[in-house]
Amino acid sequence: MLVGCGPTAPAEQGPPLPWARTPFPAVVEPADNPSTPAKVELGRLLFYDPLLSGDRQVACATCHSELWGLSDGLALSVGIGGEGPVGPGRSGPNVTSRNASTLWNVALRDSLFWDGRSDSLEDQALQPIENSVEMGRDIGELIADLRASEGYRELFYEAFGDDDEPIDANNLARALAAFQRTFVSQLSPYDRYVAGDAGALRPEAVDGMFLFAEAGCADCHVPPLFEGEAFYPRGIGSVDDEGHEQVSGDSSDHGAFRVPTLRNLRETGPYFHDGSVDSLDDAVSHELSRSVASGASRPMSEVESLAIGTFIRKGLMDRSGEPDRPESVPSGLDIPQDGFRIFR
Repeated sequence: MLVGCGPTAPAEQGPPLPWARTPFPAVVEPADNPSTPAKVELGRLLFYDPLLSGDRQVACATCHSELWGLSDGLALSVGIGGEGPVGPGRSGPNVTSRNASTLWNVALRDSLFWDGRSDSLEDQALQPIENSVEMGRDIGELIADLRASEGYRELFYEAFGDDDEPIDANNLARALAAFQRTFVSQLSPYDRYVAGDAGALRPEAVDGMFLFAEAGCADCHVPPLFEGEAFYPRGIGSVDDEGHEQVSGDSSDHGAFRVPTLRNLRETGPYFHDGSVDSLDDAVSHELSRSVASGASRPMSEVESLAIGTFIRKGLMDRSGEPDRPESVPSGLDIPQDGFRIFR
């Protein structure tokens, strides 16, 4: 018997599923920030430009690189004053308190950050820039530098030319948000399987999908996004973190964090809010142990646990929508470099 799942879809609708067949949601743009090519292109250049940081070396892409699953491959990120390329081995005095969340499908979330403190991409966009550990940049000084740049003056005018002053903090946030709305992953083998291609998932991945459902994983990591808006205690590190309690003010939310997406999870380790688990299979095993302890699942064998990992690792991968890194940025500064990575 499957735990907490919808009915298997009728065979005539496509290959069998352990839950109701649900279409992938469309990205909804806010009325006050409709997307345009000019706006997205401006956001792309800003995302990779270290002009946005206090030391002129860190960009948004330092913690959210396409090479590292729109994260950075570190348990905890290293912000301004850091040394080394993006990825394992980067070090420095300014270390974040939480793992860098992947930005895949971030446009489809109702709450942002691990603790859920923001409800829109526009609201969250400037927070890492102003954070003294992450990018450490005064917004007023940044706006002055952007206005002094001929390249950015042209780009902001093209994107926001109807405004009396195209270059301001609101439009900086809007451009970054418009670009991040393009980080959509919806063409995985699982998606092709749901669309009717029964051969898109290997048999072991199909087995893992049904075990994923049986273990109750889909109750929190809800298809088709395989994430959720709920907050639960997670991670195995010893560092105390208030988590969602900082937002809700409810002591029962102490140490609770938003359910992350499992799409492209293979590329986004280490895992959990504290980066306390290195491997995907160990993360699956850790969650299964919690599910068994809570009574939501029967004990699973190692083979079954590995099958669930196979479904996540193989079935939910789609990098086709990853951003295109520019060769240069209007500031003329060097775009942060990534360390070497072997994709598997």
